[in-house]
Amino acid sequence: MTLFLILVIAAMVLGIIGAVAEGLFYLLVIGIVVFIAALVYLALHLRTSGRRHHPLR
Repeated sequence: MTLFLILVIAAMVLGIIGAVAEGLFYLLVIGIVVFIAALVYLALHLRTSGRRHHPLR
């Protein structure tokens, strides 16, 4: 979960810098890609962690 938060924070910082600074639009694009990667990581992490915690019947 820590990796997800770090990725989201990095995406936000890159996105803000890319949107504000002139000529650094590519940072905004990289921030969006990092954010999407963070969401994919979270989805995969939640899917695999949900399978391990089933109670025994």
